[in-house]
Formats: sequence, structure tokens, C-alpha cells
Amino acid sequence: MKYISTRNNSKEYSFEQVFIKGLADEGGLFIPKDIKKYSAKELKLLSVLSYQDLAKKIIFPFIGDFMRENELSDIVDKSYSVFRKVNTVDLIKLGDIRLLELFHGPTLAFKDIAMQLLGNFYEYYLKKNNKNINVIVATSGDTGAAAIDAIKGKKNMNIFVLHPHNKVSIVQRKLMSTVKEKNVFNIAIEGSFDDCQNLVKSMFSDKEFSKTINMSGVNSINWARIIAQSVYYFYTYFQIKDDRPINFSVPTGNFGDVYAGYLSKKMGLPINKFIVATNQNDILHRAISSGNYEAENVSETNSPSMDIQIASNFERLIYD
Repeated sequence: MKYISTRNNSKEYSFEQVFIKGLADEGGLFIPKDIKKYSAKELKLLSVLSYQDLAKKIIFPFIGDFMRENELSDIVDKSYSVFRKVNTVDLIKLGDIRLLELFHGPTLAFKDIAMQLLGNFYEYYLKKNNKNINVIVATSGDTGAAAIDAIKGKKNMNIFVLHPHNKVSIVQRKLMSTVKEKNVFNIAIEGSFDDCQNLVKSMFSDKEFSKTINMSGVNSINWARIIAQSVYYFYTYFQIKDDRPINFSVPTGNFGDVYAGYLSKKMGLPINKFIVATNQNDILHRAISSGNYEAENVSETNSPSMDIQIASNFERLIYD
């Protein structure tokens, strides 16, 4: 599978380039040139699989040039062996709705589902290519904690996490700042998450700097995160066992999680619609309702992971 950028569709990239670079040179986000669409017959075959086996089937077409299928199988099994649920996630009934629990990983955040996989992807890549890498992450709390847990102690790589000072939860701050491995660095930034994200994007945009330190990123703009998260939309649909198209309500800040669901719909999953749930940092609500995609001041709330005014992944939807 080949990839292009949302800002330049004339140049093609491999999955390895997309995974390591994170962001295209001109600032665009990577998307696949073509997407496999599953038929009703193929979906039926996928519906009987465990979460891990489903992940292997969904992810492999996106990364086939990166590793062999048996290598991906080993990495998926290793990545999800640290979760408290056999099938990684849990779908429970709450009145008339179903609630998908994504917090059964090591840092209690849905980010663990993709991040554990990415940590092992990096390990595979570095061992195969005998390289060193520096991972730079902007976080509003849970991404940083999940990334640190996935990367801590791994050889030939460092992780630098930028978080807004005093604007992450106490639990998230402790998860990030009490790790003692020497390859983990925490940096508190005076400002908001968007300020942290802008610093990371400026580092990526400085091609000479990012190349010199062999820089990579694991924010939700990394396409590997999107494909890993798309799996639980498939799994949820299959668990409900209802032939009718279903709706998903997705709390969102950077638009990565809900975009993963949108990707699943593009791949043929019978989804009716997505409800984008925000707090008062409602740029996505305003953009979808009225077309006003204009950043305002970030409001500090008790859901800091959603305290974002620039939803990076929205660019992928705009491209479509």
C-alpha cells in the first residue's frame, strides 16, 4: 500500500516512511492512496475472530511492506498481552446503549491500544535497521503516559514528552513523571496543549533538525495510531450482532479516534453516523455545525485530554 500527503498527492510513501516520519515534509498528514473495502462476505469471516486476530487482519494490508504477516502476529500478541481483558476491550450494556470500554491497558487510557503496538513497531524497526531514534510527543495527558509506558526501557530510542504545565490530571502527571528509565524525558510547557503541539510541529518542519536527531512522533497524527484504533470499531460492530448500521458517539479532542471510526466506515463497516462529542473547547462542533473552523482560547476543564482548539486529524477529513 502506498501513501500520499494531504498537502501533496503527487509524491508516494511507503508505510515505513509514514510510520517513522509521522508528518510529511510540507506539514501534511499521511493517508493511504487506496483503501481496501471489505465485502459483506469478508466482514462475516472477520466477525468470528478474537480481537487480536481481527487486529492482524485489519492492520496487515496497511503495513505489508514493513514486516511479514507472522512478524505482525507476534507483535500484536505481545502488545495486547499486557491488557487486563482477554480481548483487549470490553463492550458492556448501559440502559439502551452499549458502552465500549477502552481503558483496560497499562495506563488506563484508550491510547494504550495503539501505543503498545507502536512501541513494539519501533523496536522491530530499530533492531532491523540498527538505528537510533528520538520520539517527540505533545500530550494533554493520556497520550504521553501511554507513549512512555510503551517505549520506556527500549534500546536505541528516547522519548521526549511535552505537556502543558498544571493542565494535566494528577494521575496522568504521576504516570509520566515517576518513570525512572533513562530514555524517558518529561518537559512541562507554560501554555496549552496546542502550544505543545505547535512546538512539535515546528520541530518536524525543521527538516535539518528532525533529520539530525532522527526524529519521530506518536501523536494521533501518526497513521499507525489510526489503523490500530480502527480495529475496535470492527470488533464492536461484530459483538453487537445486529445487521443494521450502528451509530458511534465519540468523545474527541484531536479527532484521531473518531477519524479511525470514519476509516472503518470507508473500509465497508456498516456504520450509520458518528456523533462528535466535545466539551466547551468545541471547535469541531462549530466546524461541523456551521463551517466555522476558527480557534478560540483554550478553556481548562475536568476533561483535559479534550482541551484542544486545533484538531490536527480534521485535515484528513477535509482532504476527503
